[in-house]
Amino acid sequence: MCPADNKKVLIISAPSGAGKTTLINHLMGSGFPLLFSVSATSRKPRGREKEGREYYFITAAEFRKRIRNDEFIEWQEVYENHYYGTLRREIERIRDAEKIPLFDVDVMGGMNLKKIFGNDALSIFIMPPSVEELERRLVLRGTDTPEKIAMRVEKASSEILLAEHFDRVVINDDLEQARIDIVNIVRDFVEGP
Repeated sequence: MCPADNKKVLIISAPSGAGKTTLINHLMGSGFPLLFSVSATSRKPRGREKEGREYYFITAAEFRKRIRNDEFIEWQEVYENHYYGTLRREIERIRDAEKIPLFDVDVMGGMNLKKIFGNDALSIFIMPPSVEELERRLVLRGTDTPEKIAMRVEKASSEILLAEHFDRVVINDDLEQARIDIVNIVRDFVEGP
């Protein structure tokens, strides 16, 4: 358990297709006192995603209403009318469970959360081995159209340049090594002061 007065948060960001979800799933099974912070999004569910597990799926209009009501800690309009954000009530839910929030957010969201939480946050950037490998992974994932993949690859190219704004970078060119690296980094953070 995590002490109730602990203010630590863990932020993990990456370009789409870098392997972030795989590494987060590994962390969640590694015995750390982490609880996944479920983000809200205005996009439709993909594949086997479920409401309240991967995301809270809400319409763009509802998202904008919640922005006006100041219900988000942070939010981004990632693509036109495609919003992502962190609801304030999620932090309360996780703190009530005496756990450390784990944020799985896009690169801008990660940078915004780091600004908000400051030294209480550890921000980790998952770096793909190359833009070409990232594109290959997105194609293999089979969840997006070729146009959407091209848009994601273009965005990823600029996001990679922002890695220096994160506390730590894990290069995901060898999955087993990336798993070891991220566990060691998170262990130091969780067990540290």
